[in-house]
Amino acid sequence: MTAVSAVKAALKNQAIETPSWAYGNSGTRFKVFAQPGVPRTPQEKIDDAAKVHELTGVAPAVALHIPWDRVDDYAALAKHAEERGVRIGAINANVFQDDDYRLGSVCHPDATVRRKALDHLLECVDIMDATGSRDLKLWFADGTNYPGQDDVRSRQDRLAEALAAVYERLGEEQRMLLEYKLFEPAFYTTDVPDWGTAYAHCVKLGEKAQVVVDTGHHAPGTNIEFIVAVLLREGKLGGFDFNSRFYADDDLMVGAADPFQLFRIMYEVVRGGGYGPRTAFMLDQCHNIEPKIPAIIRSVMNVQEATAKALLVDREALAAAQAEGDVLAANAVLMDAYDTDVRPLLAEVREEMGLDPDPVAAYHRSGWAERITEDRKDGRQAGWGA
Repeated sequence: MTAVSAVKAALKNQAIETPSWAYGNSGTRFKVFAQPGVPRTPQEKIDDAAKVHELTGVAPAVALHIPWDRVDDYAALAKHAEERGVRIGAINANVFQDDDYRLGSVCHPDATVRRKALDHLLECVDIMDATGSRDLKLWFADGTNYPGQDDVRSRQDRLAEALAAVYERLGEEQRMLLEYKLFEPAFYTTDVPDWGTAYAHCVKLGEKAQVVVDTGHHAPGTNIEFIVAVLLREGKLGGFDFNSRFYADDDLMVGAADPFQLFRIMYEVVRGGGYGPRTAFMLDQCHNIEPKIPAIIRSVMNVQEATAKALLVDREALAAAQAEGDVLAANAVLMDAYDTDVRPLLAEVREEMGLDPDPVAAYHRSGWAERITEDRKDGRQAGWGA
């Protein structure tokens, strides 16, 4: 049985990256509901991320999205983050919101558009250099809407060519994380639709290219923990985009739709040796009708709870039951861990870290919401495309 002290130590070392865009106005493709106190600048997004880390103790990095978070001086932005007690995490490229990308970006049939997209990806590596970021995260909306619209194999060739050029530009300690999505917005073919496609490209590129698993963006019934286990076995799991989905949209709070699935995923991470700094645990969520900062804090706590349960699995008992072929006993070992109320354990962990045992309550008492509502009354609020 795993010692509680070891579980506590592992939980104290957890790092969950929060996304800058979740602090701004974001929502569904139908409507974005603006909220008071939303950041107006990348610096103010970092300030909010720093508040989440201050209260949870396990959110030390904030991911940027370019050009949404474009500034004149990225070294100064990294310095601002450092002064607030956090650091710059993954740099997320955006090659899907420009009119030129109507037929794709790096897979576009026009070489001029492909060059424009590649230049942006290389710009993002420059930003990594300036901010000290380790990870470049790539998601492509590229695809086709109709049969015959473009040549499927040629699009894969164009994708491979662009990825190779970016890979060559990476520094020694930098990584490329390739995300896949089942669809969105392409309806007929999506150029990186599944983990197999992402994996194949990453294998060809080399050790610095790894796959990102978006927990919300899979076909119904997909066994995501199996994908996680295989990628870990192959040394190709680079990180997660944590979120939940009902039906198709995937940007709800992690653990909201199926907390048992999140537990199963985290168990495979722990069992496969992926619980550590080499795996990027990032939230990728949009808080449209709920207050943003409390939702992010709650999401961090959801990941902590799933992780704590995964760490509590009696792996010796599980292995023994599996070796005996005892189906019910093996399942019971997992269920015993999942059914454990880990909230008191996490409260103890936070207190030992000098934190309030209830981060959400601490946020509401802090006055931060009232302060930013007053301070940020003027100017343009940040949001998708801003």
